[in-house]
Amino acid sequence: MEAKVKISRRNFAIGLGAAAASVALPRLASAAPQYTFKFGFNLAESHPITARAKEAAEKILKESGGRLEVRVFPNNQLGGDTDMLAQLRTGGLELFLNSGINVLSTLIPSASVYGLGFLFPDYPAVWRAMDGDLGKYVRGQISKAGIIPFDKMWDNGFRNVTTSTKPIKTPDDLKNLKIRVPVGALWTSMFKAFGAAPASINFNEVYSALQTKLVDGQENSMANIYTAKLYEVQKYCSMTGHMWDGFFCVANRKAWERLPQDLKTILANNLNAAALGEREDMLKLTSTFQEQIAAKGVVFNKVDTAPFQDALKKAGFYKEWRAKYGEELWALVEATAGKLT
Repeated sequence: MEAKVKISRRNFAIGLGAAAASVALPRLASAAPQYTFKFGFNLAESHPITARAKEAAEKILKESGGRLEVRVFPNNQLGGDTDMLAQLRTGGLELFLNSGINVLSTLIPSASVYGLGFLFPDYPAVWRAMDGDLGKYVRGQISKAGIIPFDKMWDNGFRNVTTSTKPIKTPDDLKNLKIRVPVGALWTSMFKAFGAAPASINFNEVYSALQTKLVDGQENSMANIYTAKLYEVQKYCSMTGHMWDGFFCVANRKAWERLPQDLKTILANNLNAAALGEREDMLKLTSTFQEQIAAKGVVFNKVDTAPFQDALKKAGFYKEWRAKYGEELWALVEATAGKLT
């Protein structure tokens, strides 16, 4: 039987081959790089995504001969998601990693489609869709908004509900629950359909919102619950698996177009490879994260998801989003998940 591994914020990053603690990576030559890209996102220093992003940045610097430097800024160092999207659009930030269900959906509504409640039963279904026709469609919509999406999405995990008050066992347990959701209409719509009281709060403010009882619960992946230490302010984790969430890596169009073709290739190849590596990391580590969270005192419970999906159907959730997304996109959704309306 495989031994349990205790993960700390320090040895986790080291174990994945993360760069040194400094966000600015060492340069290969004394000359300044021709191009410097800032890469921002909301995830903790110890998250698998951060480790892979830093690893990619090292490779980009080396393969470009020091011509292109990518400086990685995790943990909301450049501001919240809303701030970073604004910076990306104005050119103050060259690379941004964010959920299509989160603030990207405020600019590109169709980017949230893969977050429809109970759309994917497992990871094979996720990657068939997001590396296939559904993902291609959404990347096309992102590109039309003046942002360059890279081909491979990063895994942010299946999301589960945590609370400080009671476990969530049935849809009725969500009624009137004050729950934090990311800034994105899909999350708000889904939890309102359950009768909850969702509050849109950026990720950098989640811990304090839970600590001060502004909200009683939230929903996130195991990696985010662990690395953001949300187990310190939550008591229960209900394995709803209500949506899968992933991150698009996107670039400011003008910054991208300034790069010569060889540097575009180096940048894209390494960021896409990092995404694939991070997917493997998350698959291996999710159960370990759950064990570590349980060891901190959080109580887990399994959930029968069928009543939750039925509740969404009865509330008209899927019909509402079919009308918003349009028939072309909805056909791709149902080709992935089967009949929803």
